[in-house]
Amino acid sequence: MTETRVGGKPFTIVIKLGTSSLVDEKTKEPRLAIMSLIVETVVKLRRLGHNVVIVSSGSIGVGLHILGMEKRPKHLSEVQAIAAIGQSKLIGRWDSLFAHFGQSIAQILLTRNDILDWSQYRNAQNTVEELLKMGVVPIINENDTLSVQEIKFGDNDTLSAITAGLIHADYLFLLTDVDCLYTADPRSDPDAKPILIVPDLSKGLPGVDTSSGSGSDVGTGGMQTKLVAAELATNAGVHTIIMKSDAPSNIYKIVKYIQSLHDTGEDNKVFEGDLMKLQLEEYEKLDRMGVPFHTKFLANSISRHLRNKEFWILHGLVTSGAVIIDEGAYKALTRKNKAGLLPVGVIEIEGSFHEMECVDLKVGKRLPNGELDPDYPLTIVGRARCNYPSLEISKIKGQQSDEIENELGYCNSEYIAHRENMAFPPH
Repeated sequence: MTETRVGGKPFTIVIKLGTSSLVDEKTKEPRLAIMSLIVETVVKLRRLGHNVVIVSSGSIGVGLHILGMEKRPKHLSEVQAIAAIGQSKLIGRWDSLFAHFGQSIAQILLTRNDILDWSQYRNAQNTVEELLKMGVVPIINENDTLSVQEIKFGDNDTLSAITAGLIHADYLFLLTDVDCLYTADPRSDPDAKPILIVPDLSKGLPGVDTSSGSGSDVGTGGMQTKLVAAELATNAGVHTIIMKSDAPSNIYKIVKYIQSLHDTGEDNKVFEGDLMKLQLEEYEKLDRMGVPFHTKFLANSISRHLRNKEFWILHGLVTSGAVIIDEGAYKALTRKNKAGLLPVGVIEIEGSFHEMECVDLKVGKRLPNGELDPDYPLTIVGRARCNYPSLEISKIKGQQSDEIENELGYCNSEYIAHRENMAFPPH
């Protein structure tokens, strides 16, 4: 009998699968049993009414197997060629497995270049949303055939977090080779303790060693990249879960558990107090309900309002330099009645950039002569897309807006950057 869920809000779920989840690290052969379990799990989630997006690595690993190669080559052109060979085979396997359940899929290949333009970002967003409305499971991968270092996401952990923010997902599942985050590597330290819930990742993880895990021979990810992805996703308002890839059917059990908390309002509980005490409480709850171990990073409650353009500026773009502002300008930019960045608030610039390129916003200290205090530590507080290039900003920094035309011979705007083209991480 097919299980269907009655009542409750359906979730949008992103599941990230690393190469090591799909390809055996030693033999390079596909792990078809794992892929089949993932497909069954996704179909069950779909039948409960949830939307599911898969971010799938593996094209290079599959290509290596097809060509009988043992190790990933060092030259970019070779890697790209192998990815081209492997990608068609990989999506074919997904299509064949999902076809057994009558479930349609769609392939989306992305590079960071594809979302650098705001209209392209919105197009990608609209495409995924339309596919979900059609009942299709989108399968997203970085376009390794075309990506070069300058436009790569870096790893599919980052891509999955950006995807989760892009589509306003509720949950991001990061599958890895351990069942949850530990205070140390459990494979080498018998005293390692599980971390089952992290209320606020921005406060760090005191007492937790995150240096273990540097990725597999066929992949690029490790625990550190997953924590970076978790921070990115939670800052976008997406709850993030780390769990063991060898048991993908546990995704279904965890979602059912989350749904029970959601339906009773327990997921809105504010967590305070000692981090390790929280772990004991969560352990007892999981044990009582028969839920497999996993680590849940709670979304920043403020960041639920960090949508679309702000998220795109913070995480979709690559910065080309920095604009250093004073404390007064920073306060004006972040107060309730938010203002744009005026030239008078700019102390200095770093790097060379063009009009509307993305830059970091840094807070510095202005000396009495108007120059930047070189001994004051700079703090990155946000990002902006500037109305003027770096060369021209250097000419008008520290001046009133009515001096712009005198200095430059024209005035596009009284602001260095409009408030709608700035974004600040949630605090």
